[in-house]
Order: sequence, then structure tokens, then C-alpha cells
Amino acid sequence: MSNCLPYCVKSSFRVSILFAILFLGGIAHVRAQKDTLILKNKDRIIGEVIFMANGVLTMSSDYSDQDFKITWVDVAEMNSSRNYLIILEKGQRLNGYIHKSQKDSTKLDINHEKGFLSTTINDIVMLRPIEGSFLSRLEVSLSFGSNFTKSNSLRQLTMRSRLVYSGNTWGLNASYNSLTSTQNNTNDTRRIDANIGGIYHLRKNWYAATNAGYLSNDEQQLKRRLTTRGIIGSFLIHSNKVYLAWGSGLAWNNEVFDDVEDTRRNSLEGVAGLQLDIFDLGDIHLFSSVFAYPSITESDRVRVDFKADLKYDLPLDFFIKIGYTLNFDSQPIPGGSREDYVLYTTFGWDFN
Repeated sequence: MSNCLPYCVKSSFRVSILFAILFLGGIAHVRAQKDTLILKNKDRIIGEVIFMANGVLTMSSDYSDQDFKITWVDVAEMNSSRNYLIILEKGQRLNGYIHKSQKDSTKLDINHEKGFLSTTINDIVMLRPIEGSFLSRLEVSLSFGSNFTKSNSLRQLTMRSRLVYSGNTWGLNASYNSLTSTQNNTNDTRRIDANIGGIYHLRKNWYAATNAGYLSNDEQQLKRRLTTRGIIGSFLIHSNKVYLAWGSGLAWNNEVFDDVEDTRRNSLEGVAGLQLDIFDLGDIHLFSSVFAYPSITESDRVRVDFKADLKYDLPLDFFIKIGYTLNFDSQPIPGGSREDYVLYTTFGWDFN
């Protein structure tokens, strides 16, 4: 008996460790499987909702190495034990829990901090777990494009990048885009634009936003344009198919030009614009924006920035993007162009 004691103790210890591992693994498995979706075709998916935005729900599951991408309107029922940030079509932002309605199978019940709400799936335009990590709230997009023409040795390199962070009532965004063009017997041409800004969501689809933009453009002899703006606006349409928003406010424009006189301009401007986001087109996503800047301190001067991006999603979060950007200035400096535009095609990858 005494000779067996050490062996028995060791065996019991090993069994206890194995049991603990299995027990903790079981808990982890149960914890990982917090959400249940039932689709309109009666398929059932059990896993963990990562987020839902732009009409697409992303969900992870133990039985697949890849996250599921599910069209939100194809979801018939949802049950979850987790707390979510929920945005509704009319602009309401709620923190609460989602369950299938016991009274009406076509609706979802939301238990939130201010009470109870019964709503339809189509009325929910965004879902994000509140306990989500920093990375789960982050969206990153990066793409590159290049062109080469042998006859005149024209070489072009395009880079586009975008970063978005979503909080409960606020968000941050940043972008950096560049175009470099080289050709025999001509000067190199460069164009760089960058933006950083924030948005705060108010009640009933209203928002306040601030933004700082940088532009360097050889075509318009623009060494540096730094525009800081503040706007207030609202979403005219905020659904699982389309976002349409307007905004207006004031901007301060500081410019340095690359001419003989090293011209500098400072001006106070008004700003008004529209943004359109269409994402219910299968694998196609269309984004467009136009902002006009009528000068308050410079007579008869108006600037316009227009942008349109057509994105086609590929497997594994890769994409192809075709875009067009236009910058217009009604009063350029002598020798500068009134407008400059860029048409580009890039291949890239999304992280979210």
C-alpha cells in the first residue's frame, strides 16, 4: 500500500488536471457558442456574432475556420446572451440583449437599459457586442495599383488606405492615399491626400463631425492644403441597403502653392455636402461623396471635392476597387489648373 501511494497520488493528480482541462475547455466551448441564428431557409447557425453593419452580419463558429458572412435580411430569428450596441433605422442607439419575440415570430425583442422594445430585423442597421475587443471595433482597408506603358516608360503606383474605429456613440476615421507617376523627359507627378476625423452620434439620426484634411497636388501647383472643418448633419436614409447623409458647417483653409512667389492663402469657408453609401448589391459596394466649399473671405471663390468608389468583394476579404476623385477650384493661382482628377483601379484587402 505504501509503495502504491506515490503512484496513486500522481495518477489522481493527472486525472484531476485532465478533468480540469476538459471542464475548462467545455466552459470555453459553451462561452464561445453564445449566439444562435435561424435563417429564412431554416438553416441554424450557432457561434459568436462579431458585428453586423452595411447589411452584412459576420459570425464565427467552431465548425469553420472562416468567419461566416450572412446577409442580414436573410436572418429570420436571433437569440443571444450578450449585450450589444444596437442602432435602429430611425437613429436610436441602444445597449441591450436580443431574443426572438414570444408574441410575434417576425420580430425581435430588445431588452435595453431604458426598458423593452419589439422591432423587426429590417429595422436593425448595426449590431456590435459591447464587450468586443479593440480589434473587433476596428476596420482597416489597404489596396495598391500599378500601371506601366513601354512606349514612353510611364509608370504609376497608387496606394489607398482607410481605418475606421466604432465606439458606442462616437467613431474615428483616417485615410491616406497617394499617386506617383514617372515618365521619360517629364517631371515626376505626385498627389497625396490624407484625412483624420471623428464623429459623435446625436439623437434621431443627427450627428456632429470634425475633420482635418491634407492635399498635395502637382497638377494644381499645390504644395500643401490643410482644411479643418466642423459640420452638423443627419442621415436622410439609414437602412440595411442605403446610407444617405447630409452635413453643413464651417471650414478653415490654409494653402501653400508651389509657384515662383510661394503664394499662401488663408480663408474661412462654408461647407455643405452629401454622402451616399449603397451596399445591397451583392458583392458590389458603392460609395460617393460631394462637398462644396464657398469661401466667406475670398470673393466668388468655390472649391468642390467629389469622390466615387466602386468596390467588388472577392473571397477571403480581398477586393477590387475602381475609383474617381475630382478637386475643383474656381480661382486657381496663375498657371494652376482649375481641376484635377484621378481615375484608379486597385487590388486590396479588408481587415475587420
